[in-house]
Amino acid sequence: MLFNSLEFILFFPIVCLVYYLLPGIKGRTIFLLLASYYFYMCWEPVYALLLLTSTSITYISALCMDRSRSRRRRKISLFSGIFINLGILFFYKYYEFAGSLITDFFSLLNIGIDIPRWNVLLPVGISFYIFQAVGYAVDVYRGTIKAEKNFVVYALFISFFPQLVAGPIERAKNMLPQFREKHKFSYENFDAGLRLMIWGFFMKLCVADRVSTYVDAVYNNYMEHSGVSLLLATFFFTFQIYCDFAGYSLIAIGSSKMMGFTLMENFHRPYFAKSIKEFWRRWHISLSTWFKDYLYIPLGGNRVGHYRHLWNLFVTFLVSGIWHGANLTFVLWGSLHGLYQIVGIEKNRLLPKVNVSKRLHTVFNCLVT
Repeated sequence: MLFNSLEFILFFPIVCLVYYLLPGIKGRTIFLLLASYYFYMCWEPVYALLLLTSTSITYISALCMDRSRSRRRRKISLFSGIFINLGILFFYKYYEFAGSLITDFFSLLNIGIDIPRWNVLLPVGISFYIFQAVGYAVDVYRGTIKAEKNFVVYALFISFFPQLVAGPIERAKNMLPQFREKHKFSYENFDAGLRLMIWGFFMKLCVADRVSTYVDAVYNNYMEHSGVSLLLATFFFTFQIYCDFAGYSLIAIGSSKMMGFTLMENFHRPYFAKSIKEFWRRWHISLSTWFKDYLYIPLGGNRVGHYRHLWNLFVTFLVSGIWHGANLTFVLWGSLHGLYQIVGIEKNRLLPKVNVSKRLHTVFNCLVT
């Protein structure tokens, strides 16, 4: 089920109404879990089993870590949960891509190799809910949070329908306590959430979907268009990708707000950023901070030598590119953004900081005198 569908327009008011009519927290939690799985199953029912499998694995892994005093056993539990979840993600999202790369490599060596092709359908939202589950497991291992004993509450955390398909990728320390609270109907929350949803729908339907008609027409037949058309399509594409993704995030945040839940901000005026570093602090914030917390910092972050720090940055953005899609173009995209970060750091390190306004004032005084 998509936000911009008639099904969701009918689904959400019913869920919101029933949620507030139910008297107890337990009943509300079960209802939201069932509603979330129904939301997901409207796309492809069988893949709800995959969602349940990922949820069960990290639930058991976290309980094992929580109950074990042995550091070795805790690590085994953690890495087992991560390995199985990332294995699921790899099979459904990257198996065909990896197989084609291996086949092409050996063909260059005149070696024929036959890798079985499964042609499986990529489950919607799998990258988002698996990263959320992996983040939870790491947080339990680090002692940031305690393992959630209630399976229904944890399953709702992984499958909560507003952010299940396209994020924000939430943290357990933010969401789990909210699922244990009884949210009373609040006009302020309802009004604020509805405003966010309306603005999100405007961005998605009135901007992104409209400019996409021109962008798709040009990009799908670029050989027949002039440089001006390509430049204009690229300019429009910046609005399309932002309004599509940020609009979807606002609908998720707004619908959660109307039920009393607070999701993290996912976009903060990224095109107003003054540097590529600042841009990534404003764009897809939940993913950027996820990579920072669970990849960049474990690699050593900036607490290591200078060149190791640059390498950590590059690897983080390379993996981010791979996360976005199983294609060499995404590998190149991630590599470029990693290099952009490195160039920015080296520029600030090697070139002296110049007070531009002071220099311009000095030049102006020289001219007038």
